[in-house]
Amino acid sequence: MKRTKYPIHPDFRRWAHMNPPLNRRLLPVMQGLLGLLFSREKPDRELSVERESVPGPGGQVPALLYSPRDLPGRAPCLVYYHGGGFALPAAPYHYRLAREYALRCRCRVLFVDYRLAPAHPFPAAPEDCFAAYAWLLEQGEALAVDTSQVAVGGDSAGGALAAAVCLMARDRGLALPCGQLLVYPVTGVGTQTESMRQFTDTPMCNSRDIEKYDAFYRPDPRAGNWEYASPLDAASLEGMPPAYIETAEFDCLRDGALLYARRLEASGVPVRLHSTRGTMHGYDIVLDSPITRQSVAERVAFLNDVFRERGS
Repeated sequence: MKRTKYPIHPDFRRWAHMNPPLNRRLLPVMQGLLGLLFSREKPDRELSVERESVPGPGGQVPALLYSPRDLPGRAPCLVYYHGGGFALPAAPYHYRLAREYALRCRCRVLFVDYRLAPAHPFPAAPEDCFAAYAWLLEQGEALAVDTSQVAVGGDSAGGALAAAVCLMARDRGLALPCGQLLVYPVTGVGTQTESMRQFTDTPMCNSRDIEKYDAFYRPDPRAGNWEYASPLDAASLEGMPPAYIETAEFDCLRDGALLYARRLEASGVPVRLHSTRGTMHGYDIVLDSPITRQSVAERVAFLNDVFRERGS
């Protein structure tokens, strides 16, 4: 396929021809290979890594709890949901970012290994993610977590799951997170924005890829609560936690994220918007880029602010 030449920043051009092969024969192989990374996460001199097993609606949900070694007593926590189109496990940079959030925010990070499509379509993933959030609140004392300072976050599909967990907590009478960190998030299923129409061949993810992910994730449009699949279509967003929303310039999901930011703001929810330039979806795979470093600094600042506000 001949690609459009987008003016992507040189830092990311090594990924300018990369899109995951999305077919049902290769997907289980990719899931198996990437899934090994979860079991290989080890502690180091700065962080402990504990393996947790969360009771979920489909069985035990594995999770990793990262904690800075010199963290005194009860601490804030970020519950993190990785991206991957609801069908791919976490990539190496997801784990590296989880470690960085823990160290720079002086918090624990619960990294959730939720069930994946197509074997486990919607609503399996959001139900697992909500179960992990609810479990953390229940186990706060045992895990040395200050349950008044729990944020949720994720990138891409993980951003959609974080937003869904906020809606589920509200609807099910659970304490809301103190903040939601949404990095180039999926916000709506089937949303026809200008960026979805324009970016049909962008690297890492484009609107053609989104169609395939959607077919894996929601083969039955009647399954589950639609709002938890498509937070942009929620009847009300009033009372949602403060949000950080980050977008990439050459990303089919860009305009959906901007629409979600506007809807939150119209509902009285504080929103911190960070729009990057010269970037494509998943650009922070290049962790040493100055653009990525600035974005990570913005994310860390948001988390520190919401933790501080809730803890004061």
